[in-house]
Amino acid sequence: MRNNILAVLGLLCVTASPAQVTKAAATGPGMYTTVGIAGSLYRSDYGKSNLYGPTLYVDANFHRYVGLEGEARFLRWGGKQGIQQNTYLIGPRVSFKPVGWVPYVKMPVGLGTMRFPYGYANGQYFVMAPGGGLEKWISNDNIHIRVVDVEYQVWPQFTFGTLKPYGISTGISFRVW
Repeated sequence: MRNNILAVLGLLCVTASPAQVTKAAATGPGMYTTVGIAGSLYRSDYGKSNLYGPTLYVDANFHRYVGLEGEARFLRWGGKQGIQQNTYLIGPRVSFKPVGWVPYVKMPVGLGTMRFPYGYANGQYFVMAPGGGLEKWISNDNIHIRVVDVEYQVWPQFTFGTLKPYGISTGISFRVW
């Protein structure tokens, strides 16, 4: 039993050498995670406002083409009378190319928060946000430029009827694993 454990540990050491990891990441499907920041501009149904603010996102990919995307979007500026919308979403993401110019689609769901005019009230709602976009992978696939990311959000349980904001984001992410 002890010899088997030592053999497995030895095999792991050999396969985890930096040269092997670099080669596998460049040619194989592999797992990877990126962390990014973007600027977002959204058109809100509520008050017909253009809202903008930062978005933080994480892509955890199980395979070069399939993974999960989590995002936190903070639309804090541009709203009439102090309207703000924030979303905290997670869901599947599918890419259509392994490197270079990478188009993708996604279907995150989660929580949306709304700050109503003049700060009179706040609300929390379920949100669905189908979308897609295009990234350009550069610098040995370690830097991803999010050229465009488009979402059409649906807030089906919004207080005054279904809210359907839509928007666009652009940003940059860095491979962390």
